[in-house]
Formats: sequence, C-alpha cells, structure tokens
Amino acid sequence: MIQPDQIVQGEDMSRITVSEALELWNDANLFELGQKAHAFRFQLHPEPIVTYIVDRNINYTNICISGCKFCAFYAPPGSQKGYVLSLEQLSKKVEETIKLGGYQILLQGGMHPDLDLNFYENMLKFLKKNYPQVAIHGFSPPEISFLSQKHNLSIKDVLKKLIDAGLDSIPGGGAEILVDNIRQRISPRKCDASTWLKVMEQAHLLGLKTTATMMFGHIETIEDRLEHLQKIRELQDKTGGFTAFIPWTFQPRNTLISTEEVSSVEYLKFLALSRLFLDNIANIQASWVTQGPKVGQMALFWGANDFGSTMIEENVVKATGVSFRLPEDKIREIISRAGFIPKKRLMDYTLIEGEK
Repeated sequence: MIQPDQIVQGEDMSRITVSEALELWNDANLFELGQKAHAFRFQLHPEPIVTYIVDRNINYTNICISGCKFCAFYAPPGSQKGYVLSLEQLSKKVEETIKLGGYQILLQGGMHPDLDLNFYENMLKFLKKNYPQVAIHGFSPPEISFLSQKHNLSIKDVLKKLIDAGLDSIPGGGAEILVDNIRQRISPRKCDASTWLKVMEQAHLLGLKTTATMMFGHIETIEDRLEHLQKIRELQDKTGGFTAFIPWTFQPRNTLISTEEVSSVEYLKFLALSRLFLDNIANIQASWVTQGPKVGQMALFWGANDFGSTMIEENVVKATGVSFRLPEDKIREIISRAGFIPKKRLMDYTLIEGEK
C-alpha cells in the first residue's frame, strides 16, 4: 500500500496512478493530503504568489433543451422566464465590467434550439469591434458540440468560425463528470464524455487555451472522479492546452437531484488529491464561489495556487440559492492575510502589466 509520506513528487518520482490515488483517498486523512498537495504546489510554483482574474460571467441566454437535473438556472423553450440578451444589453454589461476594472468576460448560455451559428459569430464580432481590449472566454464544449450537430459541421469548422469571429479561449463547463453512465443519468441530452474531450483537443490543436472543470458531489463515486481526472491528464499529456483545473461542488438546492451537499472537508481533501494527480496541469483553482471565502482561503493550503475570478456577475450557482460575492480588494485581502502575494493574471496565467 502506498503511504502518504511516499508522495513527494519531483523529477525522480513517477506520477500517481489511479489505484494509488484511490488508496490515498481511502487511507490518508485531510491534513496528510493537504500537506503533500501544498508541498507539490510549491514545487510547481516556488514563489508565494496566488493569482486571480477580474472578469464577469455573462449568460447570453438561459434557454436550453438539455434539461440537466443538476441545473437550477435554465429555462425550457417557450418559458416566460427565458431570455436572450440583445446586443444593447450585452454592451451594457461589458461596459460595467470595464468600469470595474474587468478585462475578460466568460460568455456562456445554453443549447438554444433557435440560435444559429450566425448569432454566435455576430455576437463575437460585435464584442471585438466595440471592446477589443476585453478577452472573450466563451462557449463550453456542449454548446460547441450542439452547434456542430445543428449545422452538420465538424467541431473543427465550428471552432474555426468562432475563432475567426473573436473567440479567445474556452471554459471547461459542461464536464460535470466525464463518465458516460453518470452523464446519461444527470444530463442525457448533453454531449458524451468523448465529445467533450474531442472539443477540447481540437481547440488546443487550433491554438486555443482552455480550462478543465469537475462538478462533484452528486451521484458519482470516487472511482468516477478518478476516471475523470485520468481523462483530463491523458489529454493534457497529448496537447498541453489546459491552463488550470477547477473542481467545484454540486449545489443541490432548487435542482432535481436530492442529496446532501458535499462537506468542506471532502472538498479540500479532493482538491488536494487533484493537485497530486494532475501533475501536468500547472494551476489549480479554489472554488470560493461554491465554498465561500473562508474555505476558499483554506484551499490555498490544500494545493490551490489560484483564487479564480472576482465574479462581477454569476447566475448559475446563484440559482441554487448560493451567492457569495467578493470585490477585487477583498480577494486581495483574503490572499494577503493567508500569507501570499496577490497577482492579477490573464486567462493563460500571464501576469498583467504592473503585477510582475
């Protein structure tokens, strides 16, 4: 059996296997895993810097045919609660973001049956023409896969059109758990695991950087989580296109999945295991949006080196009744009080001018 004190990753250590990770999960306690993850974090990032980004999540629509059981945000087609942002409304949100010091938007919606590829291209072109200084981090793999099927185009062709229109990078949304028997039970109309990975691989081959995520704590097992991590690690070995991994916990309120929310202890323990397992992804992000600022601060000692986004606007988690908000000055204070140096970054983790 592998012992926690044997996990000292470096140039002379082979990476942790799935079976070894499972043994660690079962046998190591919260503090043992945290200690090892924190040590490995400093092997990767020797300076005591914690990064963050100033951006805004903009949901251009909430209309979606996916009907995911874990989602409290979407509205089905025809719902009076459904909306599609006009360019004028979108413009107002971007201008507010810029005034608050933002320099990126996370643009996501749903699988809207009536929006074609021209809508997406025009939205991107409008943003790039009017706000060229704002990076567009947009459209999760399920959205891109949906457009591919809708227009009978290859994933590569859809991505090229979006890139030509102004897309800068892709978020890791829609991953949930990259195990098909889980996906079929919680999001049966969404793309399967192999398609999610295919979108990301093709994006990387076209020069886009992306993030990877995991939503855990619903119906999956620890074995399912480790299969997810293995698939992410294998693709990263192949392309090197993931800039960060972001694990966050399922929020059950107002959803169709009845379960207890994962504890902060389990969140931190799995965060640490993710840091140890994903030896080829440089950055691990703390999820203060679901865990709150205090646990987010603790995550900086359990393997995380990034505090994520200021989240000027966030709607999806908020729909579950969980709503934490942190302005930039508070994020910097939280990082500093933990003994780290806060630094603003771009999506690719380049420090912005003045932060170097």
